[in-house]
Amino acid sequence: MKHYHTLIVFLLLIVPSIVVGIHDYKQTEQSIEQDLQQALAQTLQENQGDVITADTIRTFNRHLQLPELRGKATLSLSTQKEVLQLQADCPTLTIWKMSDQRPSMTLAGMALLWVAGCGLHRRKNMTTGNTFGGLTLTDGRFLNSRHEEVRFTPMQQQLMELFFLSPTHSLSKAEICAALWPKKPDASETLYTLIRRLKPIVEQHSTLEIESDRNKAYRLKIKEIEN
Repeated sequence: MKHYHTLIVFLLLIVPSIVVGIHDYKQTEQSIEQDLQQALAQTLQENQGDVITADTIRTFNRHLQLPELRGKATLSLSTQKEVLQLQADCPTLTIWKMSDQRPSMTLAGMALLWVAGCGLHRRKNMTTGNTFGGLTLTDGRFLNSRHEEVRFTPMQQQLMELFFLSPTHSLSKAEICAALWPKKPDASETLYTLIRRLKPIVEQHSTLEIESDRNKAYRLKIKEIEN
């Protein structure tokens, strides 16, 4: 699986997780606000004055319909237009705890498990992939000995995969042309150009070289060490 496939699946899980979490939070916040306001209105009817006392707090908590708010919601005095007003508030953490975050957390957990699973899969492939001459073909990518991805053009990539999948790492000219240009009557010049441009990339990132057998066949082989 390509990197962008992993990212797409992760986003398909984490974005709904965030959206669902915010939606549940907002709904809970609205319900809490309604409860706070109705409890505050009844408290003001029973306790007149501009001082918050223990009786004021007890009355306020008694009128709260949501049990989770009792002892958590707060009362305060604020001055607006030089008039003392009693206000009710609730901590953000309390709102979050009261909201149903289970669907959101489930999706987020699935996203994290997906990323962790993909990471383990790639690490396993890096150690068990098809390796030859310092290059490893794993998960549709070529990695050098430092586990860095070697960038090939799409056509170069296809040819390198053909070389790696061949038991002898050798291919005839006819085999290559049939695989890469099946509808082209004569792809000799195109193949020659492809090989010529591919050679320096292969030699730069590995201990391999592409050997030509009188332009009838090509072989990927380990370079001989010159004494």
